[in-house]
Amino acid sequence: MDKSNLNNNNKTLDVLLILFLPLLFAPFIISKKLLNIFIYCSNEYPYTLSFIKFAILATFGEIVSYRISRKSYPDKSFGILPKMVVWGILGMAIKASFVIFGSGSVALLNSIIPSIKLTVLSTKGFSYLKLFASFFVSLTMNLVFAPVMMTCHKMLDIIIIESNGTFRGFFKKNSFGNLLSKVNWEEYGGFVLAKTIPFFWIPAHTITFLLPASFQVLFAALLSIMLGIFLAYKPKSKNKI
Repeated sequence: MDKSNLNNNNKTLDVLLILFLPLLFAPFIISKKLLNIFIYCSNEYPYTLSFIKFAILATFGEIVSYRISRKSYPDKSFGILPKMVVWGILGMAIKASFVIFGSGSVALLNSIIPSIKLTVLSTKGFSYLKLFASFFVSLTMNLVFAPVMMTCHKMLDIIIIESNGTFRGFFKKNSFGNLLSKVNWEEYGGFVLAKTIPFFWIPAHTITFLLPASFQVLFAALLSIMLGIFLAYKPKSKNKI
């Protein structure tokens, strides 16, 4: 494909990229019936819907990030399908963390400050106690769960990269030590863990826990798109993955 055809193809894909989210959400905005179905399914099948939301939205975020940072679109070696599966599984884990910390962290907070009730996050409307409880849940979740989840995600990404975007790498013997040795800890630990958690994820998930439970995972998946865009503008090291 010559350069002019490639540019035209990229422009077409850019239009689709820009329209993707509006077209995805428009039916639910236009139709109250569809919105109610979405809310019902999110409540009745939370882990299935969490898989779907993250598989679609978080992978979309990676494609957007790739387009911005590399000025091109990913080829087959990017591994869209393996990434969707990984993000889907992570989405289920994130939903589980919302349940665990949404209850456990509030119980801990209640044991310290009894005036903050166990039901504080489910109360309607806004209050400063609800905001503080949301912040506390976000703080504990991001300090305890997020580093482990992010590190697992990084290792799974390395497997996908080394298998040229196929599922083949998941069926090979992989050593944790070997995978961890390939992570650029100066960049990943010093930036992703040390900066995005306190300055992005903790504030962002404070908002997440102020939302109704049926919209929390969706909002979290959208946050992954935002972070992907931010990270696209950060220079990447070429030494390690």
